[in-house]
Amino acid sequence: MEFIAPELLAYCENHTSDEDELLLHITRETHTKVMMPRMLSGHLQGKTLELITKLLRPKVILEIGTYTGYSGICMARGLGKDGKLITLDINDEIAPMVRGFFEKSGLADQIDYQLGNALDLIPNLEGNFDMVFIDADKANYINYYNLIIDRMNPGGIILADNVLWSGKILVEEGKKVDKDTKILLEYNKMVQDDPRVENVLLPIRDGIMLARKL
Repeated sequence: MEFIAPELLAYCENHTSDEDELLLHITRETHTKVMMPRMLSGHLQGKTLELITKLLRPKVILEIGTYTGYSGICMARGLGKDGKLITLDINDEIAPMVRGFFEKSGLADQIDYQLGNALDLIPNLEGNFDMVFIDADKANYINYYNLIIDRMNPGGIILADNVLWSGKILVEEGKKVDKDTKILLEYNKMVQDDPRVENVLLPIRDGIMLARKL
């Protein structure tokens, strides 16, 4: 999922504000107790999300795909006192662990953690969004975008993770494309062609598509 030399990545992380004890703890617990720990946002991406949030100062953030809460906590740290993070996930098995991390963050009062299918939950959420982070099942990236794009406040941003898909989006001629890669290719083109947004694809970790609602 990383595209630069390990030495350069280490240099980037060494010149990025340190993770605190809670984030280090979440990382350790995720790697020892949860399947597919590579899904964790991690140091570089987490700090990127935190700083973007602090710059934007959103009132309402929607996160689609909580996992173990690392990215949610990073974004919640950028909220003002009246801000709210709504984070959705379908995995109820790790919910007690995640709720514990949110409590330890001191931000639980600003985090609305909901369990269920995001396609069913999003239409029932009230109001619009200032920031959305999509990091869930790739098969529904386009569906998620279509559900939230018209509910973005002007100037709001949509971030979608894994849009470089470990380099699979660079399809060799004649090579068969798997379903998730095909959808991510379609997602990237859809955002690029959408006149409602301006966008940049950031080669951070596994790729983040950042789109700003005009």
